[in-house]
Amino acid sequence: MPNWPPDPNKRPDNSVTQPTPIQLTSQNQPSGQEWRLIENTLLASVQEQRRARRWGIFFKLLTFGYILLIFLTLGRGCSGKATNGLEGIDTSKPHLAVVELQGVISNDDVANAYDVNKALTRAFENSNSKAVVLDINSPGGSPVQSDEIWLTMMDLRKEYPDKKLYAVIGDIGASGAYYIASAADEIYVNPSSLVGSIGVIMPSYNIEGLMDKVGVKDRTITAGEYKDILSLSRPLTDYEEKHVENVLANTHKHFINAVKQGRGNRLKNPEENKLFSGLFWTGEQSIALGLADKTGSISTLEKQLKLDNVVNYTPTDPFQLLMDKFAIQMGAGIGSSISLDLLPQEEGNAKMR
Repeated sequence: MPNWPPDPNKRPDNSVTQPTPIQLTSQNQPSGQEWRLIENTLLASVQEQRRARRWGIFFKLLTFGYILLIFLTLGRGCSGKATNGLEGIDTSKPHLAVVELQGVISNDDVANAYDVNKALTRAFENSNSKAVVLDINSPGGSPVQSDEIWLTMMDLRKEYPDKKLYAVIGDIGASGAYYIASAADEIYVNPSSLVGSIGVIMPSYNIEGLMDKVGVKDRTITAGEYKDILSLSRPLTDYEEKHVENVLANTHKHFINAVKQGRGNRLKNPEENKLFSGLFWTGEQSIALGLADKTGSISTLEKQLKLDNVVNYTPTDPFQLLMDKFAIQMGAGIGSSISLDLLPQEEGNAKMR
C-alpha cells in the first residue's frame, strides 16, 4: 500500500466517493394545486382538533350538570315541605283562590294533607279571596290523609261562613278524592268525569301454588299468632278473613258518615242506588244521584262569581316545576297515551275505593 499512511497535509480526493448533491428541478417542486391540497389537509386537521375540544367541553358540562342534578335531588329530599308558591303573586285584589289536589293522595306525594291543608288555610285567611276552589283530579289514596283534608275543609267552612268552598272534579274524583270533595259547599263536574267509588280496599294475593312449582319455601318467623295475616305464601283462615273484613268495614263506615255529613239530603236514595258500594259514575250520572251539584269548571265559577283574577295557592316545588317543563319540552311531538286507574294498589295497604 504505497499511499499508506496518508499524508496529513494532503486534502483527500472526494471526487469519486462524495455523493453529488441532488438538484431540484421544476418537476420535483410541488405545484400550486398540490400546495392547496396540503393546505386544505392541514386546515381540516386543525378544525377536527377544535371540534374535538368543543365536544370535550360539552361532555364536561353535561357531566357537571348531571352531578348538579343529583345534588338538587338529594337537597330536595332533605328540604321538607314545598314552598307556598305565592312569592311574587299579587293577592291584594279580589280573586278566586284555587288549591289543586292532583294525583294519588298520600303522605309522600304532592296530594298530601299537610300541603293541601296549609294552602286551603292561606286561601281562606286572605280577605281578598272571595271564594275557594279545590281543583280535583285524583283516583283516591290514603284514608287518613283524605280524612285530615276533609276535617280541615269542614272546620274552615265553619270559621269562614261567608266564604264558599267549591270542589271542581276534572277527569276523576274517586275514592278518597270524593271523600274530600264531599266537604265542599258545592261540587262541579264535567259530564264525562268519573265520580264516586265510595269504598275501601286492601289487596292481597296467594302465590303458594307458584312457590311450590318453582321450589320456593316460606321460612317466615313470627311472634304473634296472626302477624303474617297478609302473607303471600298461604291462604287466609276464616277467622283472619272476617277480621280483615271488619277492619275495612269500620274504615268504610267512616267514609260513608263523612259523605252523608258533607252531602246531607242531596244524596238520592243511597241504599237503593248503591252509592256506597264502591261503584263509580260519570259526572252527569253523579248529579242525578246527588253526588255532585252542577256541571262546570273553574272558568264557570269565574263567570258565576264575576271574578277575573284567579290565584293558585297550591304549594309548589321548584325542582318539580323544572323537571315538568323539561319533560314537556322533551315530550313535545312524541305523542301521549290515556290510561284509567281508579286506584293504584300496594300490597298490605288499605286504600279507599
